[in-house]
Amino acid sequence: MYLHKELRKEKGFDKIVGDSKTIKSVVYAAKQVASTAATVLLLGETGISKEMVANAIHQMSTCKDQSLITVNCSALPQNLIESELFGREKGALTGTHAQQAGRFEVADGGTIFLDEIGEMPLELQSKLLRVLQDGVFERLGSAKTIKVNVRVIVATCPDLKQNIRKKRFRIKKLGIRRPV
Repeated sequence: MYLHKELRKEKGFDKIVGDSKTIKSVVYAAKQVASTAATVLLLGETGISKEMVANAIHQMSTCKDQSLITVNCSALPQNLIESELFGREKGALTGTHAQQAGRFEVADGGTIFLDEIGEMPLELQSKLLRVLQDGVFERLGSAKTIKVNVRVIVATCPDLKQNIRKKRFRIKKLGIRRPV
């Protein structure tokens, strides 16, 4: 049992407790995607520790020595999500007195975890797609393109399919093909 526990710690699963079929399935799927550069979609109800799974995937990835930046998309006001994710130039918004790097820029070389991605405004999804496909974006108020190498893990509640049907979320255009 000691060796099993140590192995789980080494692999990033030390905080995930459980022995059910569902937990084993989640751990197995996370191990499969961890060594890839694939964008990962975690689906599940609020409070089931999707962030722990994202952390475990990051800890098992090749970028584990770099930052894991977490953004709760539902906690940010809709008018500030773009500047938080992509940064802003001095004067881009009223009261902005300095340039600010966005979360994607800060996560360069590491992983960004976008929790509650289903809350992201439709108009920002195309900008997110550009980062996922090409690894580039512009800060708010800038024409200069910034290139980053970021592993993206996103999470949301199961009502994502309903948002897709209502055309509030474009999952296929985000390059996410199959949920984990």
